[in-house]
Amino acid sequence: MPFHKDAKYIVFEKCLLSLFNSCPVCTRACNVCPRRRGTFIAIDQLCPHCEFFRQWRSQPVIGSTPVGNLQLSAAIYCSGASFLKMQKVFRAMYLKMHTYDAFRKHARTYLEPAIIHKWNEDQNMQLHYLSQNKNVILGGDMRADSPGHCAKYGSYTMMDLQTNNIIDLQLVQSNEVGGSYHMEKEGLRRSLDLLEESGIKLDCIVTDRHPQIQKFLKDRKITHYYDVWHMAKGLSKKVEKLSKAKDCGLMKQWHKSITNHLYWSASSSDSGPEKLAKWTSIINHIQDIHTHSDPAFPRCQHELRVSKDHSKWFQPGSTALNRLQRVLINKRVLSDVEMLSPHYQTSTVESFHKVILHFAPKNVVFPFIGMLCRLYLAAMHFNENAGRPQLTTSKGKLVYKLHFPKAKKGGHTVKPVKTQATFCYVISLMNTVFEEVVRDPLPYLDGMQKIPVPPNLSSQYDRPSMEEAVAQHVSRFSQGGV
Repeated sequence: MPFHKDAKYIVFEKCLLSLFNSCPVCTRACNVCPRRRGTFIAIDQLCPHCEFFRQWRSQPVIGSTPVGNLQLSAAIYCSGASFLKMQKVFRAMYLKMHTYDAFRKHARTYLEPAIIHKWNEDQNMQLHYLSQNKNVILGGDMRADSPGHCAKYGSYTMMDLQTNNIIDLQLVQSNEVGGSYHMEKEGLRRSLDLLEESGIKLDCIVTDRHPQIQKFLKDRKITHYYDVWHMAKGLSKKVEKLSKAKDCGLMKQWHKSITNHLYWSASSSDSGPEKLAKWTSIINHIQDIHTHSDPAFPRCQHELRVSKDHSKWFQPGSTALNRLQRVLINKRVLSDVEMLSPHYQTSTVESFHKVILHFAPKNVVFPFIGMLCRLYLAAMHFNENAGRPQLTTSKGKLVYKLHFPKAKKGGHTVKPVKTQATFCYVISLMNTVFEEVVRDPLPYLDGMQKIPVPPNLSSQYDRPSMEEAVAQHVSRFSQGGV
């Protein structure tokens, strides 16, 4: 069995040293000298009477690296845990652990090269499969490493919407493109260039309504659709805000129906004009008018009923109707409705962004290669577990759970409970590290060094010496008056 697959136990120091107190030859007291290095301990036992000597090691050593130290670093890194938090746990237990510098050395030398190698292997297989497919539908979106518009990193995700597999991740640093606003376009450009080099022919791509993305894809003559959820979210906020105004309380009753109508208009239409005709019919419908002048959608598809309660309908020329009409059928909305995706959406991409939070939290700053490797780990985890089946009871009944999202303000949704996630990619990475990379890390380091790393954001500024900075440092509370 390989060393890294051997079982491990927590052993107390006194219990361990008691095994070496007496000489196994003459049974008299021995001189015991323990030496520790992280989780590794070596004990020299020397009997002063019969000169018996032996050296015992708690774990095997590869070169000069104890296997336990390296495996602990690999387990922390590959599982997306934090070394500093694990260090606090070890300290609370008085459990010995190697230093953060040793962890970073393991990451640079063995772990990050292995992760990049493993991702490149998996990605090449996916790209080869997609190159044989003539109907490729992709979804793309960018995720920033911090809230707001001051992000350092932007990671662009490209997903195969037919299989929900992540096929490409591009990490862009803001100083590469002159600001965080331009990172999404650059990430998409790099991803599309890679797909073209791999011989993949796109049928279409689904994204949000970013203006730069729309123009970029139009120039490259790629069929582009908008994600319905992003548009529905924007319209929903505007309708909700209008419903709080005077004489506009009726909008609250129609809020959910308007959102549902947008989804239905996109999913039930075969062309842009048909989507537009169905969407604009909402203005007539909320006035209890169910026949329309547009031949693409001449009448509503529901059964005609005579309403006795006229208070639930908008009155022609009313303030509420005029305000709602300006929101729902303005020029920007009408042009966007025609481009709504009729089949696939990017909700799964948003789910992947939640997975990234586990491996790369937004309150932690990572170096460029470290951030890239954590994105790759998140993609490996997502690709392995995206197709998990729904959990069933012993009687074969499907299991669900109630979810109360903040956006619904007390409302709920029902979500299926999936089976337990698997972590086969972690086992595969461990095998790669201990069976390949440790023996000869140079080929893997060469692959990592080919990745262009942009300079730090602070490199464009002059860096003062520590002595000058300390001399100039004055607390605000000790400054003199003006």
